Amino acid sequence: MIKLSLQSLSYRDTFNAGEIDLEGIIDKAYEYKMDGVDIHWAHFASTDDDYLEKIRHLCLARGLHIPYIGISNNFLQTGDDYDAQIENCKKWIDVAARMGIPMVRLFGGWLGEGQTEEDAWPRLVEATKTVVAHGRANHVVCSLHNHNHGCIPATGEQVIRILDDVNDEYYSHILDTGQYRGSPGASFGERGQEDPQYNFYGSIETSAPRAVHVRAKIYRIASGKEAWLNYERIMPILKNVGYNGWMSLVFEGQDELDEPAAVPLANTYLRDLLARHEM
Repeated sequence: MIKLSLQSLSYRDTFNAGEIDLEGIIDKAYEYKMDGVDIHWAHFASTDDDYLEKIRHLCLARGLHIPYIGISNNFLQTGDDYDAQIENCKKWIDVAARMGIPMVRLFGGWLGEGQTEEDAWPRLVEATKTVVAHGRANHVVCSLHNHNHGCIPATGEQVIRILDDVNDEYYSHILDTGQYRGSPGASFGERGQEDPQYNFYGSIETSAPRAVHVRAKIYRIASGKEAWLNYERIMPILKNVGYNGWMSLVFEGQDELDEPAAVPLANTYLRDLLARHEM
């Protein structure tokens, strides 16, 4: 049975306004009877041992797992910026190891001016291998989060390519349902409209067999149902490959509905989807 977690970025605006902290987000996951909470690195108030232990014990007391820590990185930086990206990833792998969290989320990289995807690819693979080796040494899996907005990998084929090029059991895949090229929420075209020049749902189908975690993106939930992404199409893709891992609720529709109202609606919606599809 798929387990449902709350991605802490679902409270991005509330957190940035100082109206909730990480402990409060954990309490929200408990209030909504979720199974876990995955945490963006910026939501940790500290990396001191006492604070990390406090967060770990709070989750334990609430019956919540922490599937992964979300690192934000850009492996296509150069010079000192590149070194800083690598060191930051290693730092948060170490935090995950100290807390007993099995996985961290990684991006690929953003293309620089005049840089082609093929030009960038060797550096992307090299940087990923460096960080994954640190993860392996600390028994923490590094998982690739497909992304867009000028980032690669941004298609299912690119995800499979880098997974195969890195070729390490400590490198896996977090599938984001809203972040492939052509998505209504993350495309170069009009926001809210699927870009027909890309096979958005085909990318989900391509990488789904390799996914160990799914981020279920929610963009428009005021009606009680997600309006931009077709989950009646997405759920069978996941079911057909036998997916049985974690699914994160990731709300990114703050321009339509505020987070305190949207997150419980999205939670109910995803629970209903999973039940109806017997997942």
